[in-house]
Amino acid sequence: MNRVLLIGRLTAKPELRYTNSNLPFTRFSIAVNRNFTNAQGQREADFINIVVWRKQAENVKNYLDKGSRVSIEGRIQTGSYDDKDGN
Repeated sequence: MNRVLLIGRLTAKPELRYTNSNLPFTRFSIAVNRNFTNAQGQREADFINIVVWRKQAENVKNYLDKGSRVSIEGRIQTGSYDDKDGN
């Protein structure tokens, strides 16, 4: 099963974009606080990249802004990228 639930805050204002086939999507990241403190007693956060598609992407653009607290339910997907030099 590949299911994840995250609660955090948007790190930047989301930007709505469209694929070549006119499918709306938005990419943004959220800061998720860890449940423990580091050796200096400070809380740390993990920054998670999110991609939202279709109507939800439009809703994210219209109703959320930098610093908005969100709850994300979805799945984890990894990817890779090869540049023009094959790296």
